[in-house]
Amino acid sequence: MARLGDLERSVMDVLWDSEGWLTARDVAARLRHERDLAYTTVLTVLERLERKGFVQRQRAARAHRYRASDAREAVVAEAMLEALGTADDRGSALVRFVGAVSPEEVEILRRALALPAETGVPAPTLPADDSAHPAEPTGDVTAKSATESGAPGHDSPSSPDKADGGNVAST
Repeated sequence: MARLGDLERSVMDVLWDSEGWLTARDVAARLRHERDLAYTTVLTVLERLERKGFVQRQRAARAHRYRASDAREAVVAEAMLEALGTADDRGSALVRFVGAVSPEEVEILRRALALPAETGVPAPTLPADDSAHPAEPTGDVTAKSATESGAPGHDSPSSPDKADGGNVAST
């Protein structure tokens, strides 16, 4: 999936923060608090986002309505996988990533890696009160532990991503 520019990201934020379909005028009105943009500019950005696959459009009377194609978290995860696909050494990139996240995020990653692959279970989150489950230190997290966990994109023969080298295709 293609990267988002600043204006595209602002439009997507409006769509992600809404609970339903919005017209281009609705999006422009909500953006007006941040920037003074012409309706036609917002319409152009929405059309570009639709071509890139970020936005769905449907006809509603004389106007079109728009909504995000995927949740914000799905788009962020796709961007992370795309970036990882550009690394010469995926293991080193993963180790650097894990070294840069907070202890709470390391705990979320550990819980996610403990889930069976392809369960369809949403990613685990920490409880609102972290005092009941303190995060463990990050020192023992390695690329090997991600590989051993059955995480998508590893180099085992049973990996569904093996055929394409684990790279995520861009649109």
